[in-house]
Amino acid sequence: MNVTTSNCSNNYGPKQHHEKLIPHIIEKALAEEPLPIYGKGENVRDWLYVLDHCKAIDLIFHKGKAGETYNVGGFNERNNITIVKTICALLDERRPRKNGKKYADLITFVQDRAGHDFRYAIDSSKLTKELGWHADENFDTGIVKTVDWYLK
Repeated sequence: MNVTTSNCSNNYGPKQHHEKLIPHIIEKALAEEPLPIYGKGENVRDWLYVLDHCKAIDLIFHKGKAGETYNVGGFNERNNITIVKTICALLDERRPRKNGKKYADLITFVQDRAGHDFRYAIDSSKLTKELGWHADENFDTGIVKTVDWYLK
């Protein structure tokens, strides 16, 4: 069988399930509810825009070597508090709160989950070197597209 395997970092973008960090924060912010952040918000993740992930899967399927495993990452490591503050700043620009306050005022730190991993990272250099893949979006461009989609 011609089988390849791919592993990816955290995906984000339009249509993501509302329980995931980015849509959850957008939803809570727009409802002007507390924005819960585990611990001090220092947990780090690598973020991969969903369309870039789809393009990587397609490339691996068509050009990857049978039996090989490819990691797909966005080269966009950010900690959670940075993610939330970025979303808040975008919402402040695009849909300001009626009371004039900043969305970041809604940030609330909550107890971290037991056993919560501090950092998730992935090295996709093999995919880049062997198949020439690179993400079209960096986090700064992808998060704007994501927030705009949820606002629409």
